Amino acid sequence: MGFSIKLAPGVRIRASSRGIRTSLGPRAARIHVGGGRTGFSTGVGPVGFYTSLGGPRGRSGGGRAASAASYQRQLAAQQRQAAQAQRAEEAHRLAHAFHRILELHRVDFPPAARPIAPEPAPPDWDSIRKHYESHALAGIGLFERARRAQAKQQAAQWTEAEVQRQWATRLEQQTAWQQYLDQRWHQLCANVPEVVLETLEEAFEDNEAPSAAVGVSGDEVSLAVLVPGADQLVPERMPTTTQAGNLSLRKLPQRDRAAYYKLFVCGQVLVTVREALAVAPGVAAVRVAVLRADGLDAYGRPRVSCLLAAMFDRSALRGVQWQAADAAAIVHDTSRELLLNPRPRTGELLPLDLAGEPALAQLVAAVDLAELTGTG
Repeated sequence: MGFSIKLAPGVRIRASSRGIRTSLGPRAARIHVGGGRTGFSTGVGPVGFYTSLGGPRGRSGGGRAASAASYQRQLAAQQRQAAQAQRAEEAHRLAHAFHRILELHRVDFPPAARPIAPEPAPPDWDSIRKHYESHALAGIGLFERARRAQAKQQAAQWTEAEVQRQWATRLEQQTAWQQYLDQRWHQLCANVPEVVLETLEEAFEDNEAPSAAVGVSGDEVSLAVLVPGADQLVPERMPTTTQAGNLSLRKLPQRDRAAYYKLFVCGQVLVTVREALAVAPGVAAVRVAVLRADGLDAYGRPRVSCLLAAMFDRSALRGVQWQAADAAAIVHDTSRELLLNPRPRTGELLPLDLAGEPALAQLVAAVDLAELTGTG
């Protein structure tokens, strides 16, 4: 008889008639000491392997010392491998985060096209026939063949008439639906404000950064995009390699973190602008303001600051090398009325002073901050 106690993950003590025996490490590489010879086991799934790391029983103290030294070396090697695996996993996560920032603006959106009402499904001829046959054959005996044949013929005529009636009704419904879609499409292309705003609201529902269409004026639409702060988005470390080729995680300088954050902000601007121009074919220009959530004020209301404002013409985005140019370069080269306030030394994006920008201040004031920030 004996018992087993788990002291910590990967550490277990077993007591038996042979004495106390300790197991260290995961199942895939486990060391066993005490209560007999030191051993090493490995196993994944139902198959396991065990080997002794010490000599036979009764060896001299020198053999026990060699066994202990071998155990220490293997334990140290196991710890190094675990640390390397953890570092590799962290490097993969960080690389994915930076890759997402760099590729964000390259999402493409197919241009909207006139919607077509779907073809109606044909009536269920078989179920209609069964219904009318059941009605026609009611009260007619199984062996009254002539009457049954006549009843089935009558049911077939009823079935054909009902199928034609249902099909005509469905075609009328398709026509009415197509007329509604054509009307909405015409209004969208004509930039009717209510239709454009509804269309953009639906398109922005699944965006990573909360976005809102604020207003429509002629062929120009105004948008607001909400982004998190740099500390919530840009990792503090980046995977790299040493001169010896070993994996390393180096700390990013503040200027580099600010540059990546600017790429993210510009990427969110471009992906939102591209989506708006794709789903609203009548829009020729997009004015956008990027807001950053700065928590709540003393009254519990959301507080935001404006980090960037710009205007983009549809024509200016034609011919852009989306796969080659980075987001910041595209924003600088294609926008007009671009407003940024980078800190001179680090390039960190500072809030814009809206006191001298009445039009921008009006745009920001028109945003439903509670809804955009999710606090409403």
